[in-house]
Amino acid sequence: MTFKKTIGKLHLWLGLASGIIVVWLGITGCILAFEREISDATQPYRFVEETGSSYLPPTVLKDSADQYLNGKETVSIEYLGTRDAALAYYYDEEVYYQIFVNPYTGHVQKVKDMSSDFFRIITMGHYELWLGQTGRMIISTATLIFLIMMITGIILWWPKNKAAAKQRFRLKWKPTTKWRRKNYDIHNVFGFYMTWIAIFLAITGLVMGFEWFSNSVYFVTSGGKTMPEHVHPLSDSTLAGTVNKQKMVNTIWLGLMKQKKTDNKVGIVFPHDHADALEGYVNHNLDSYFNADFYHYDQYTGKELPTHGVYAGKFETAPLSDKIARMNYDIHVGAVLGLPGKILAFFASLIAASLPITGFLIWRGRKKNQKKRNPIQQTS
Repeated sequence: MTFKKTIGKLHLWLGLASGIIVVWLGITGCILAFEREISDATQPYRFVEETGSSYLPPTVLKDSADQYLNGKETVSIEYLGTRDAALAYYYDEEVYYQIFVNPYTGHVQKVKDMSSDFFRIITMGHYELWLGQTGRMIISTATLIFLIMMITGIILWWPKNKAAAKQRFRLKWKPTTKWRRKNYDIHNVFGFYMTWIAIFLAITGLVMGFEWFSNSVYFVTSGGKTMPEHVHPLSDSTLAGTVNKQKMVNTIWLGLMKQKKTDNKVGIVFPHDHADALEGYVNHNLDSYFNADFYHYDQYTGKELPTHGVYAGKFETAPLSDKIARMNYDIHVGAVLGLPGKILAFFASLIAASLPITGFLIWRGRKKNQKKRNPIQQTS
């Protein structure tokens, strides 16, 4: 067999093995590309009337949210834009709640059980088929196969000469063109243009799916370094009971709020025990996650504590490898480029979902042609 025939066989069997999962990932990827925009348009409780007054401190919003948690305590509070409700979060191994609180009045506008949230359900299906670790392995393996398929697809697409190249970059349909030829052109032309975007979607998906793949990407982007483990600092617990912890939380929050602009997020993560550090972050873009600065403080003294890891310190001073790691999710959904990036991710996902279908139709058409030719060959 020639090299291209071997690649063609590999492309075919990999496609048959992973096609259904790739279709699922493409369809759910289309839905998730505009999660923020759809949620804002359909969920009015996300917004508040801007009063011009100051925000209430996080301890006040926490008290409001805790009333709806049946004895549990809010994990974190996040302040968004001036017309956005603040978000209180609670999560453990079994439940996940988002509580929308008016940051000016403390009024709770919505308590959302995320187990019944549409986008949360689609996200878990996209990530792990609702099967936990087993589903995650299935999705990640199919994504790895799809990445190989895109590489083999480019090899198969590559034209032999200039004349052939003219037919590979755009659809050329005539009224008399048969549907099989149209299907073939859709698979090849759309597949070529989609590949250069979908490769990044696949790689970033594999970073989230396989620890070994994530470590490998970090190793390459850092010039041979190992991804550092997150070192979570501790507070001086000997000072427990000597200070007003609520006052300390609000003081640290005020310091972070000095960095806040209209389109920033400021968050406070409360200590979960007497020795834990208080966490704070400032995200400099409401529509993405990567451009954020992370801080840790002693919950008793307010002193900033040193820490290590990818998600530590300011984004602008982080090494390139850490920046790429932080950007991974936003690259995956296209948010790293704003609305144009989401549109690209949407169409790449849509075309990716169509490729197993158009590819299967090409394969089935060839099988039928072979069956038609065989009787003639046997007679001759």
